[in-house]
Amino acid sequence: MTDYLAGVRKYAAKADETHVAAIVKHLGIALRNRNSSLVACSDKSELDRVRESWCKRKLGLADDAKIDAAIKAVCTTMHADRDKSRVTFYYLLADHFKKLDGLVKK
Repeated sequence: MTDYLAGVRKYAAKADETHVAAIVKHLGIALRNRNSSLVACSDKSELDRVRESWCKRKLGLADDAKIDAAIKAVCTTMHADRDKSRVTFYYLLADHFKKLDGLVKK
């Protein structure tokens, strides 16, 4: 968990551990596989999966153009990282859309 939090804080210094933990829990077993624990910004099908599975289903968003713009912005933000952590990527998207609090079950 500490590694994920440190990775997120590289881009969002005030990232809350509770929100990161909720993303880690959501991703579950996918994080055990190196390939599925990363996001490939050069792979259109991967970005489509992020849009459909994370942004639409989990975050409840509907506007494809806004979602795609945000995904592109996160790819640009994380450009220096060859391996883009899915946890960090998802956190930045949830933060962009102000949906972090919705990830934590009360």
